[in-house]
Amino acid sequence: MNAASTGLAGATTTTLTALPPGLTLLYGGNKLARVPDEVAAAFKPGDHLVVVPTDGAVLHIPAAQHALVAQAVARAEAAFVALREVDDAQIDAFYDALAARLADEAVWSAIAAANAGDVARATARGRSTTRLIADERMRRRMIEGLGQWRAMPSLRGRVLATHQHDGWRVEEVADGLGVVAFVFEGRPNVFADATGVLRSGNTAVLRIGSDALGTARAIAAQALTPALTEAGLPDGAVVLLDSAERAAGWALFSHPGVALAVARGSGAAVAQLGAIARQAGIPVSLHGTGGAWMIADATADPDYLRAVIHHSTDRKVCNTLNTLCLPRARAAELAAVAVAALRERGERLGYAFKLHATPAAAPALPADLFTTTARMLRAEGVVEEPLAESIGADQLGHEWEWEQTPEVTIHVVDDTDEAIQLFNAQSPRFVASLISRDPAAHARFFRLIDAPCVGNGLTRWLDGQFALARPELGLTNWQAGRLFGRHSILTGDGVYTIRLRAIQTDPNIHQ
Repeated sequence: MNAASTGLAGATTTTLTALPPGLTLLYGGNKLARVPDEVAAAFKPGDHLVVVPTDGAVLHIPAAQHALVAQAVARAEAAFVALREVDDAQIDAFYDALAARLADEAVWSAIAAANAGDVARATARGRSTTRLIADERMRRRMIEGLGQWRAMPSLRGRVLATHQHDGWRVEEVADGLGVVAFVFEGRPNVFADATGVLRSGNTAVLRIGSDALGTARAIAAQALTPALTEAGLPDGAVVLLDSAERAAGWALFSHPGVALAVARGSGAAVAQLGAIARQAGIPVSLHGTGGAWMIADATADPDYLRAVIHHSTDRKVCNTLNTLCLPRARAAELAAVAVAALRERGERLGYAFKLHATPAAAPALPADLFTTTARMLRAEGVVEEPLAESIGADQLGHEWEWEQTPEVTIHVVDDTDEAIQLFNAQSPRFVASLISRDPAAHARFFRLIDAPCVGNGLTRWLDGQFALARPELGLTNWQAGRLFGRHSILTGDGVYTIRLRAIQTDPNIHQ
């Protein structure tokens, strides 16, 4: 192995210039990973390796991707310092300018054309386009979100608390964290959401999945960059990492200049990014799995249940109803209600519906659901599948990804306590809803369910813009541990740190 070595206080630092196949790498303190042949063959001088601490996967970051990330983070770091000289009126002006450009028909036409190309390419590859399509609804929500950031009071320099002493005082002052790194898969609306970090004095580097990169480039060129310039914000305040390579995301989430990493996308990819960031000592906000649960008890109102199931399955996002638990005492009655709600929703979306029934739930469902096939839209196209299939009781936490065909797991329990135990054991611990007419049951449910977000109906309420009038940067479940000092919705004004400022009036203070 060719290497350049330098002695340093009894230790040796080695820079790889070639990578032998099968080279053993230590990770996780006491585990060994071997370099795959394809990684060794691709490795060139200046490239980097990352070993994922959760599974030992060896990831290859080409030098060009590493340099691209280093340049983007350096720009954002410089902008973070320069942003301290920018007044709040300029940030207001940026939100106004970006919203105006998105509202401009000529600008949006260019963005829509780029998006149509992205959607066509993703469809041809059999990729999901649920979150990719930049339609009028997405455009409207982006503009509304920017207006919400515009109206929000600034946190920068706000004195949060004062501790008065004889002859002196200490102030707790809010301030920005630094560079916030984002990795999103196929979500063009992230540009409006992510700019919220400017409100609390941060800057951002965004890496979007290859499916939406054309749309992202158009938004950056047609709206984002001109709005930053018009408002007089520093170059690098919001940077698009222009790369379709996953290695760019790995490099970004391991860069020491990043203060916070935010990832949204598919579960496996997000989990991997989170492991990389944690290994690098970077705090992360992750959301790759949702799988909302709805639990009905013996007092549930059928009409109410039908309505909230219908409104919780309008499209597939992270807070869509995924798992439905029904009480054994009313299983057949409420299962019929659930089927009716899903059938209606499927018809409205233009296709059928799909149920995954556990052994406990199957007897409560009409037998012909398991033999009747119907048209269902998948990422790869329209298919014919049975309306219901069997699933093991140990698979309640599996999250279904669907396109215009609502897909739900159904299970029957003895009581709400059993459902709570299953949720705490198998779910991603994200959002749970209890359908009950008993106030005491709701109080007990809130105490015992290990979810950051709890409701009594619709599961789709969990959205920063919808629930809190703040566009969200990400939604984080409790799968990797409870969050410190905040709930599961991360918004731009929630990305800050606290500095301490001592103000002394008596020169003779002595500790």
